[in-house]
Amino acid sequence: MSIRLPLAAMATLLLLLGGRAAATDLPAGKTAAGSTAIFAGGCFWCSEADFEKVPGVIAVESGYTAGQTVNPTYEQVSSGTTGHTEAVRVFYDPQKVSYAQLVEYFWHHSDPTVKNRQFCDVGSQYRSGIYWQTEGERKIVEMSRDALLASGKLPRIETEIAAATTFYPAEEYHQDYYKKNPIRYAYYRSGCGRDMRIQKIWGGS
Repeated sequence: MSIRLPLAAMATLLLLLGGRAAATDLPAGKTAAGSTAIFAGGCFWCSEADFEKVPGVIAVESGYTAGQTVNPTYEQVSSGTTGHTEAVRVFYDPQKVSYAQLVEYFWHHSDPTVKNRQFCDVGSQYRSGIYWQTEGERKIVEMSRDALLASGKLPRIETEIAAATTFYPAEEYHQDYYKKNPIRYAYYRSGCGRDMRIQKIWGGS
């Protein structure tokens, strides 16, 4: 059952939160149906763009997680002092795409072999991570990791695997950045070498 706040109450809440959505809110205009999954794959602009291509994904929200600071700002997270990493919360329809499939997709769109960095972005705030929300998800993630290591495809996996904590949505200007600023986004993604590195690791797999 979905509970909607009156517009006035929602406006007051957003003001109290500094203009950002509460940690449990859905992206504006999106349905509450479906499940969620939380991943960190470096720059959340890129992770958001990647996951929104997956059939069965309803919406993707950029944000911060796995740290100590409550309701952090982009500037705070970027400083590397909050413990948070840039992440995305994926809203998906489990009848169209499974959690296991999303985990597999994540591996192939990140660099699991490095610690505290992704591509050109360096620091714990850019570490990769999979943050499970149930015991079932934990088992899926660990089995997927173990199978990947056993395959010999990767020499090691540095991706953090941990229980999910509060997910804080990023500021509005970060949401759908690749749609709002396509030229800047394309320049950043190309300059960061993300796609070249992924191709080098995964090839056409």
